[in-house]
Amino acid sequence: MRRRQFITLLGGTAAIWPLAAQSQQTSRINKIFRVGVLANEKWPPLKGLQDGLRELGYVEGQNLELVQRYAEGQPAKYAAFAAELVGLPVNIIVTWGTPASLAAKDATVTIPIIITSGDPVAVGLVPGLAQPRGNVTGFSTQAAELEGKRLELINELIAKVSRVVVLSNPTNPYSAVAVENARRAAAVLQVQLEVVEIGDAHELDGGFISLTRIQPDAVLVVADPFLASQQTKIAEFLVQHQIPSIYTYREQVTAGGLLSYATNYYELFRRAAVMADKIRKGARPSDLPVEQPTKFELVVNLKTAKALGVEVPASLLLRADEVIE
Repeated sequence: MRRRQFITLLGGTAAIWPLAAQSQQTSRINKIFRVGVLANEKWPPLKGLQDGLRELGYVEGQNLELVQRYAEGQPAKYAAFAAELVGLPVNIIVTWGTPASLAAKDATVTIPIIITSGDPVAVGLVPGLAQPRGNVTGFSTQAAELEGKRLELINELIAKVSRVVVLSNPTNPYSAVAVENARRAAAVLQVQLEVVEIGDAHELDGGFISLTRIQPDAVLVVADPFLASQQTKIAEFLVQHQIPSIYTYREQVTAGGLLSYATNYYELFRRAAVMADKIRKGARPSDLPVEQPTKFELVVNLKTAKALGVEVPASLLLRADEVIE
């Protein structure tokens, strides 16, 4: 080969190489499944999403990127974080709780969103469970519908319950739905219901003062990511003041609460991974009905019961899915 031909060939190869490398890089990026996570905190059950995706063949650093944004008790951050996830963009957004879900929905009408909410229809996330429409689907935890069951469990545990306080977060639209369900159940059970609102960490002490003044027979804590983030402080206060409590997350009982009755959120987020995979492979969110739990778990903390001087009936222990000793 003559020198001039060799130089020409080499020059052509040099010109082509960056284009080929860029094409390979673009192809690699397109193969990565970028999943946005919007929540209040790095809540343990969210690991179900990672585990579920791993079981489906998605490996972080290879074909999966998890982009996680946490409000950490400041609900005003949800909107900015949702906009950030949309701007990247991510391929899909998975949320925990109504405030995060509403922020994601407000941020995009094109990127698929897998939500979790106690009552997604009542708070306006979807028009119906069977036909969610638009870019939103996910899970209804039926938390609001279970407030009556939780009051029944407290009534079974403690003789002569007459006054119950509901801890609620006024910044979470779902809380109003939960409180209304609790009110209807309380009327049937002939229990007086009072509401104490705690919207952020600054209001926690004020809420505790209200509980001390009211001196309820028991406290019901509604499903709310912020209240869940304060679970240890709430549980410690209630035990110190000898007030039995029931919750909507298992983690609140492992942190020292007395009872919880709810779905298994770890399994819910594992199912969210399956739903995300379906959407990744071409399914439309509007064609995937919002799923509902098929099983609810009763968790009892006997250590807390002993500290409260409460004897848990054998009938309740036999029905418990988990007993913490």
